[in-house]
Amino acid sequence: MKRWVIGIVISLLAVPALAYEPLVKKNVFELPVYETLGGKTIKNVKVGWESYGTLNAAKDNTILICHYFSGTSHAAGRYTAEDKRPGYWDAIIGSGRPVDTDKFYVLSVDSLVNLGTGNPKVITTGPASINPATGKPYGMTFPIVTIRDFVNVQKALLESMGIKRLHAVMGASMGALQTYEWASAYPDMVARAVPVIGAGWADGNLIAWLNIWAAPIRLDPNWNGGNYYDGEPPLQGLAEALKIVTLHAQHWEWANGNFGRAWARADLDPAASFDHQYKIETILDGAGLARAKVSDANHFLYLVKANQLFLTGHGQSYVKGLQRIKAPTLIIHSDEDLVFFPEEVRETAAYIRAGGTQVDIVELQGTRGHLDGVLSIGQAGATIKTFIEN
Repeated sequence: MKRWVIGIVISLLAVPALAYEPLVKKNVFELPVYETLGGKTIKNVKVGWESYGTLNAAKDNTILICHYFSGTSHAAGRYTAEDKRPGYWDAIIGSGRPVDTDKFYVLSVDSLVNLGTGNPKVITTGPASINPATGKPYGMTFPIVTIRDFVNVQKALLESMGIKRLHAVMGASMGALQTYEWASAYPDMVARAVPVIGAGWADGNLIAWLNIWAAPIRLDPNWNGGNYYDGEPPLQGLAEALKIVTLHAQHWEWANGNFGRAWARADLDPAASFDHQYKIETILDGAGLARAKVSDANHFLYLVKANQLFLTGHGQSYVKGLQRIKAPTLIIHSDEDLVFFPEEVRETAAYIRAGGTQVDIVELQGTRGHLDGVLSIGQAGATIKTFIEN
């Protein structure tokens, strides 16, 4: 796997010089049988997980980190001393950091249908996995899964470790959706919730955008209705899909401020040929292709569906679902987020408060839009530390 690609345009990320110590180990959790929220059965479920810090004797110091759409369980630290980049939230996880691993046992889990099937450090069950009933990859016969299913698999892992209550649940973007769902579905298990760059439901605008994200895959002839595991994968469609995700997660200030109308090559005028590009085009093309090479198209489509289906509480009334949340909640967002609009984040906070629960909001500053929830999380570090330690 190219180390400059982790989830979202990692070639453009700034990371801290020091990473969580010691080196991180990837573990495997297995479930012989899992029944989805839709009543379908999946056998031989496997997900990867990693941890930072030490579980105390009372098993009450666990902080669960839920990852974003194209992310993995690698939230902090390095797997080897040679790794060039640590996990995506290393800025806040570690000894003496806001999520202090001297005090807390921090746990992070690869989701079902995780995108990064080509990453040897990702362990996940999804459409690319072998169906034990046929001996072939599931493809699009894999059951539809939801954000609640991601949460339920995490819950099964925690129960296998004897962990009955979480000191806190945190996560960015799709991780925020899991955080809301955890706090609503299992209010007695969650003491604190920290959703970052996410609202309490997928609105019509997001559902439409997710459809646009997925469209290039379905248009790629190599997709073949999801039956491509014996042939050429729909790499071009997946690359285009990931290019759309990359741009949508940014803000126009990033594109204009870094690239503007600059040509990709000074000697190739875009007006002279369709083959001559602007610099922003080549950047997005390169990011999309690099990520596609370690990802799976069907997994992408299943993640899209899970996010489209999201309503806190997994019912018709996300308002009631949000009002089930009893854990004090710290919502972190960006006013320049083009994926989850700030108005809906504030509306989410209002619904939780209406249920009688304390809610605080922190606004991140930056020009990266949705991505500031990953890149600029350190801005909220002091607030996060106070919130989870009180």
